[in-house]
Amino acid sequence: MSWQPPALDVDALLDDPDTRIVVCCGSGGVGKTTTAAALGLRAAERGRAAVVLTIDPARRLAQSMGLTELDNTPRRVPGIDESAGGRLDAMMLDMKRTFDDVVLANADPARARAILENPFYQSLSAGFAGTQEYMAMEKLGQLRARDEWDLIIVDTPPSRSALDFLDAPKRLGSFLDGRFIKLLMAPAKAGGRAGMMFLNAGMSMMTGALNKVVGAHLLKDVQTFVAAMDTMFGGFRKRADATYRLLQAPGTAFLVVAAPERDALREASYFVERLAAERMPLAGLVLNRVHGSEAARLTAERALAAAEALEESAEELSDAAEDAVDDVTDDAATDAMDDAVDHVTVPEGSGTDETVTQDSSDVPDTEDVTVPQQPSVDVESASAYDPEPGADLPAELLAAGLLRLHAERMQVVARERRTRERFASVHPDVAVAEVAALPGDVHDLEGLREVGERLADGQPTAA
Repeated sequence: MSWQPPALDVDALLDDPDTRIVVCCGSGGVGKTTTAAALGLRAAERGRAAVVLTIDPARRLAQSMGLTELDNTPRRVPGIDESAGGRLDAMMLDMKRTFDDVVLANADPARARAILENPFYQSLSAGFAGTQEYMAMEKLGQLRARDEWDLIIVDTPPSRSALDFLDAPKRLGSFLDGRFIKLLMAPAKAGGRAGMMFLNAGMSMMTGALNKVVGAHLLKDVQTFVAAMDTMFGGFRKRADATYRLLQAPGTAFLVVAAPERDALREASYFVERLAAERMPLAGLVLNRVHGSEAARLTAERALAAAEALEESAEELSDAAEDAVDDVTDDAATDAMDDAVDHVTVPEGSGTDETVTQDSSDVPDTEDVTVPQQPSVDVESASAYDPEPGADLPAELLAAGLLRLHAERMQVVARERRTRERFASVHPDVAVAEVAALPGDVHDLEGLREVGERLADGQPTAA
C-alpha cells in the first residue's frame, strides 16, 4: 500500500514574512550546504533580504556563490536577480573572532585587553569543546538583533553535532555554576578583610594541590581569566537563553536535510525526534538526490529479461554469421587454387603434348609462372556481430545495454522507495520536499537556482 506524505511548500515558507530563521540540519554528505545556499538564493530573488550563515567549515558555499572566501563578516553575493527587491549575503562563523567581539562589546577596554591576552582565553576561544556551538548561538543572536536581514538561513555542521548548539545554554550554565568556577571566583566575591583572609588561606591550600596536577602557570591563567570574566558570565547565560527561546519561537523553521539512504534517514529520524523533544518548530524534511525514471512502467525484471533475450539473439546471429564467413572463406580459397592451376603458363619447348618426367632443373622458374591474384573476402561485412575494437556494436547489444542500465536505475528507485517507507512509517506527519538528482555537482549560481527550482517543485512521490 503506497502512502503519500504531506508536501513541504518551500516557496510558501520562504515568502512568509513571519519566517525569520531557517536552520538546515542533517548528517554529512547529503547536500545540506547546497540546500542552505539554494534556499538563500531563491528567497533573495523572491524579494527577501537574506543572509546565509554556515558553521560548517566547508568552502563549497563560497565557491558556489562566486565568492573568493567567507569570513565572520557578511559579504554581498554578486550576480543575483535583485529586481524583486531582495538581496543575499553570506558568511562563515569564525569562532575566535566572534568570542573576541563579545568580549570587546561587554567589557571595558582594560578588562577586555586583559581577557584577550590571557593564554587560557586564547586556548578556550580557539577550540575548546562546546565553544563553537555557543559562538554559533552568539552570532545568530547578533545577526537577529541587527535587524538588517528579514531571513537568516543557518547551515549547521554535519552529523549529530548539528544540534549541539541547542545544548549550549545548558552546558554554559553548568560550567558557570560548577563548583570549580565558583571556587575560583570566590576571592573576588568575598566581602570584608576577614573573609578575604579566610578564603585566601583556603585557596592557598587548594591551589597548592592543583599546582602539582595542572601546573602553576595554567592555574594562574585560569584564575585570572575567571576574575576578568566575572562580570560577563551573567551576560553570556542571558544571551544564550534568549537565543534558545528565539529558536523555539514561531518565526523559526528547522529543515532536516537527508538523502534517500538508510544511514542518512536514520540520522534524520534522530533529528526529528530531538527537535520534538526540545519543542523546536520543524518545517519538514528535504530529501536530496532522489532518483526516478520516465519509463517507470518498465520494471527492472522485465528490462533484464528483455536484455537477456536480445543478447541471446545477437549471439545466435553472430554464430550464424561466423559459419557463413567460414563457408565463404573456404569456397573462395578452393576457387582461387583451381584458378591458379588452370592459369599456369609453361614455357615453349617444354613438351606439353606428352607426359614427361622432369628433374628439378626442368622446372620453370617462378618468374615464368603467372598466378592470378586470389579474390579478397570482406569478412567484416559478413560478420557484423564480431566487430574489431572501436567498431560500432550491433543494435541488439546496444539495446540490451540500455535495458540493463534502466534495470539498475529501477532497482535504485525501488530501494529508495523502501527506505522512505520506513521513515514515513515512523514519522507520518513530517512534510517532505524531494529534490531530483542532478547529473553533476553544483558549483555556481545557476546550479543553485536549479536546486531551488527543484526544491520548490519537490512534491513527494507515493512511498
